[in-house]
Amino acid sequence: MTENAVTYDDVRVNFTPDEWAILDPFQKNLYKEVMLDTYKNLTDIGYNLKDHNIEEPDQISTQHGR
Repeated sequence: MTENAVTYDDVRVNFTPDEWAILDPFQKNLYKEVMLDTYKNLTDIGYNLKDHNIEEPDQISTQHGR
């Protein structure tokens, strides 16, 4: 990656359980859609997710009690 490349850590939002609990269903669904798109886009450009400790998309929802 180049020095100015955007990384997964630059774009991800990591909610605490308390923050997640106050989101309404629309916000939770939007979060999931955006993170799935981000995950897909990174894999499409060959970003090696295993080297960066990134959650799989199905872990996003289970991590937050869905």
